[in-house]
Amino acid sequence: MTTDLSSQIQLHTFPDPAALAESLAATIADNLRSALAARDHASLALSGGNTPKRFLQALSRQALPWRNVGVTLVDERWVPESNERSNARLLRENLLHGAAAEARFLPLHRDTPEPEQALAGIERDLAALPSPFDALVLGMGNDGHTASFFPGGDRLADAVDPATTSKVLPMRAPDAGEPRITLTLPTILAARHLYLHVEGTGKRHVLDAAVAGVGEGADYPIRNVLQHAALPVQVFYAA
Repeated sequence: MTTDLSSQIQLHTFPDPAALAESLAATIADNLRSALAARDHASLALSGGNTPKRFLQALSRQALPWRNVGVTLVDERWVPESNERSNARLLRENLLHGAAAEARFLPLHRDTPEPEQALAGIERDLAALPSPFDALVLGMGNDGHTASFFPGGDRLADAVDPATTSKVLPMRAPDAGEPRITLTLPTILAARHLYLHVEGTGKRHVLDAAVAGVGEGADYPIRNVLQHAALPVQVFYAA
């Protein structure tokens, strides 16, 4: 029998995406301020795609000592920043400008033909960021993927293995387009504050199915995050 994971999420619902963006940005900024007060440095991992643009813009307006904040990505398409599908480009255009340009940004893409050739260097660079992440924001696709945990992914089982010692792994999947690089499940779950940003009634239905574990939802990769999270994942949702 599939386990219902309702207790593994805390749902925050907003009247529209703009209100969600402002609230999530303020919440993340508070997480970073608390970390900076305790340790003089903070780290943040963010997701790409179209959904987070408004949130990233709101976060860029938050008053923070950005020079003491390390920022990286949860996952990345294996394309250069000149490519419009680059998540690093998304962050540079929507977050890393103005005062936020002073943040220490660690892209995941490297100038190699395949992600496997860059794994050691990426792992080494990630190890130099404050660990664990003080906040990490996930997104979710209509197929139930999160990070680059795609259904049918060639390294999905490895990436969602709670015992893996890898911080990042490559991923190829039928619906992923380009090869990807992704943080692994343990790296994601280690974050001090873990968020899931969901917009649209379609994705809400996907999330509900994943939480309930019914039908296709029982196999949605997002369930791996919910199932193994030590504390309820904070879900920020707007229709």
